[in-house]
Amino acid sequence: MAHRVAHILREFERRKTDYGEGAGSMKLDLLRQLDGRSFGRASDLLRLHEILCFVRAYPDNEELLAQAERALERFSERNDLRRFRKALRNTGVAGTSIHFSFFASTAYWLARRWPSRLTIDWDEFEQTERLERLLSLLALPAESPGLDEYGFEVREWIDRMKGPNETDAAFLLRRLHQIRMSDAHIQMLYEDMDVPICLAPGPTTPARTREKLPVPAIKYQTVPFRRSLPGARKSTDRTPPAIRALSVREGRAVVDLAKSTMVTRERDLDAFAYGDSRDVRMVDCGDGLQFAYIGVIPQRRLILECLYGFIMLKNGVAVGYGTNTGLFGSSEVAFTVFDTFRAGEAALMYHGMLSIARHLFAADTFTVDPYQLGEDNEDAIQSGAWWFYHKLGFRPRDSRLIDIMRRELKRKQANPGHRSSPTTLRKLATASVFLHLENRRADVLGVLPLADVGLKITQYLATRFGHDRRLATSTCSREAARLLGVGSLRRFSTGERTAWQHWSPLIMILPGIRRWSRKDKTALVRTVRAKGGLRESEYLVGFDGHTRLRQAIQTLARSD
Repeated sequence: MAHRVAHILREFERRKTDYGEGAGSMKLDLLRQLDGRSFGRASDLLRLHEILCFVRAYPDNEELLAQAERALERFSERNDLRRFRKALRNTGVAGTSIHFSFFASTAYWLARRWPSRLTIDWDEFEQTERLERLLSLLALPAESPGLDEYGFEVREWIDRMKGPNETDAAFLLRRLHQIRMSDAHIQMLYEDMDVPICLAPGPTTPARTREKLPVPAIKYQTVPFRRSLPGARKSTDRTPPAIRALSVREGRAVVDLAKSTMVTRERDLDAFAYGDSRDVRMVDCGDGLQFAYIGVIPQRRLILECLYGFIMLKNGVAVGYGTNTGLFGSSEVAFTVFDTFRAGEAALMYHGMLSIARHLFAADTFTVDPYQLGEDNEDAIQSGAWWFYHKLGFRPRDSRLIDIMRRELKRKQANPGHRSSPTTLRKLATASVFLHLENRRADVLGVLPLADVGLKITQYLATRFGHDRRLATSTCSREAARLLGVGSLRRFSTGERTAWQHWSPLIMILPGIRRWSRKDKTALVRTVRAKGGLRESEYLVGFDGHTRLRQAIQTLARSD
C-alpha cells in the first residue's frame, strides 16, 4: 500500500504542470486516489501539501480546484500530520509551529493578533543576558527591591512579571511598546537581543496552507504554460491594466497576507513589516495574475528612494513577492517566486512586474543587485538566477564581467548543454546588471553613488552641530523653511512634518539652492511633502520631474 501511494504521489508531481485535453481528469483521479491515504514519511506529506497549493493556484477546472481546497482545509486535522508535527516545524504547513527571530515590528504584530500562541523559545535563546539587563526597564520602580535582592534567572523573572493568562513573549513585546521610547529604539533593543520566538499553530495563524485572498472569479489553466515571451521592451510598452486603489480595510488584508507569507518562510521584509494599509494598489494583469503593491508608512521611508513591496497572486493565491525601489526614472527590482510555484510562470510574472514598474513609476531602466544574482545567496546560485536575468535582457556594465559572460556564451554555443559552474556564477554575481529600455545613462540606481549624499550630510552636521543632532534637526527645519518660503508647518500632516525634518539637512546643502527660482523652490516643498504623504509614488513623480533637484542630487553624489 505504501509503495502504491508513493507511486501515485510521484505521478502527480510529474503531471502537475500538464495542461490540455484530459490533463484535468487525470489529475483529479490521482488526487482522489490520494484522498484519505496516510503517509509514512513527513517528506511525502509535505510533497502532497505543495502539490495541493500548486493546483489551487493553477487549477484545470472547478472540480479539481474543489477537491484540492477540501484537502487543504482538512490538512491540519490529518492524523499523519499530528505524527509528523515536530518534523514539519518551520514548513509553514497549517497545524505546525514556526520558530524564528522576527523583526520587532513583525513580532509585535504577531503578539497583537495571536498573543496566546506566541512564546519565547528559551532553549534557543543565546542572548538572555541582554534581556536580563532590560528587566529594570520592564519593571516599575516599586519592583526594584525584589530585582536588586533576588538572583532569579531571567526566564523566572519574566514568568513572575507576566500576567497569569499571558505568554512570556506577549508580555515582553507588549511591555516594550509601553516604555517611553521611539519605535526605532524599541526595534534596536529588541533585535539586539535576537529573541527566538515560537508561534504555535491555530485556526487563523499564518500558514502557507491558507495564503489566499478572495477573488471574484477563477481563471482555469487549460493550455500549457507559455515558455517563450516577447522581449522586455515590447512587453513593457504594452498598455498597463487598470490599477485599483484599495480601501483601508482591503489594504489591511493585503498587508496582513504579505506579513504572513514572510512569517511562514522564516523571513522578514521592511516593506511588509512597515506596510501602509492606506497605500495599497491592486494591478490585474489578466488570466488570474495580480500584483498587490504596498507602500511604506511615512516614518519608515527611505530619505531619497521610493520603496514599494509587492505580493504576486495567482487566482488569489500568494505565489511570490518582491520590491521596486525607484528614483531618477530607474527602478531597482527584487523578485522571488516561492519554491512551490517555480514550475509555473516565473518569466511571465517578471515581465508583468517590469511593465507595472514602467508605468506606475515611470521607469525606463531596471537594476538587479548582486544579492538577487547570487552574492551571499546560495539559492540564486543553485537556480542559475544570473542567466534568468540575462534571458530577460539584463547586462552587466563591469568590463571584467562582460568578458566572463561572453566566454560563457561561446561555450553554450559550442555545447548547448553547458551550464556555468557555481564558481563562475559567483564571479558574475559580484556586480549589478541593468536593463535599459531607452538610452543607456549613468544617473540610475545601481550606478549613481547615492550613499555619498548621506556622507555629505554627515559632514555638514558634524561640522556645524557636532553631537547636538536635536539642535541640528530643529535648526535645519527652521532654516530650510525660511529658505524655501514656508511660513509654518502647521498645515503639514504628521507624515509631511516627519519628511520635512528628515529632508531639511539635505535641503541646506543642495548646491545652488539659494539661486533657485521661486517656482523651483515651491516645487521642492511639494516634493518633500509628498515624501510624507499618502502615496509615496507621488513623491517620485515630483522628484523625477524636478530638473534642478535631480541635478543637485547628482552633483552631491559625484563631488569629492
